[in-house]
Amino acid sequence: MQRDNSTDRTGGQLPDEAVGLAVLLRAWRARAGRTMGLGKPLPQTEVAAAVGMSERWYRDLERGTLPRLDARMLTALADALRLCADERATLFLYAAGGEPFPAVSPGDGVDLTPLRRLLDLQPAQPAYLTDNAWNVLGHNAAMAEWFPWVRAPGANLVRWGLTDPEAREQLGDWPCHGRAYLAMLRYALAQYPDHPELPGILREALADPECRRIWDEGPVIIANRDGHTFRLTIPRFAPRTVDVVAQVLHPVGYPGLRLTFLSLQDG
Repeated sequence: MQRDNSTDRTGGQLPDEAVGLAVLLRAWRARAGRTMGLGKPLPQTEVAAAVGMSERWYRDLERGTLPRLDARMLTALADALRLCADERATLFLYAAGGEPFPAVSPGDGVDLTPLRRLLDLQPAQPAYLTDNAWNVLGHNAAMAEWFPWVRAPGANLVRWGLTDPEAREQLGDWPCHGRAYLAMLRYALAQYPDHPELPGILREALADPECRRIWDEGPVIIANRDGHTFRLTIPRFAPRTVDVVAQVLHPVGYPGLRLTFLSLQDG
């Protein structure tokens, strides 16, 4: 079966390389060849042999055909292409047709009061709640003090991080953040292939020349940024620059939602 995700629900066209397993397979095979010192992509015949299938079968995969793939085949394919953990997860997501557990949404009538109360229990530590498209569903007072933009209707973490000039001023080494946000978007598109908002966020980001340049560097994939440390320059600490650690939690009873807590690295 082949899924066409090239058009989002707003009717906007995504670039061909934005979505789909076929493009990833070609990029991974090329990288595997470089890693192995071949000076060229790993031959399709070798990948197919590692999976125990014909070259034609694998060639069809890279053309966009997605037949039934069992766990053994997926594992062998991931091993042959030397995929990291997040890339393996992406491969399995495409094979399964996306995340098997549907994400919850406030529109479903889900009561988010317990999670928002948890945010308020962090009086000094910025904390916020986002959905599977990084829309800000809740935040505490400290988060609003550090980042006033979260108060705005429709506040979205990834859209802010990729397209707002303020983000490029406040996030140290912004290209690394931009690369990570785009990599998380790529993972999310595999996780939620029919999501109504994700393609639009990506389309908006790729209209920016710097984001487009980063995207064109290659298909980097990141599932989450739990535990990452970054440098921050915001009015709250001016004129100082501070190092911040982000911890990301996924509430088991609320699939797709994320609780993020920020703390100063020095305590």
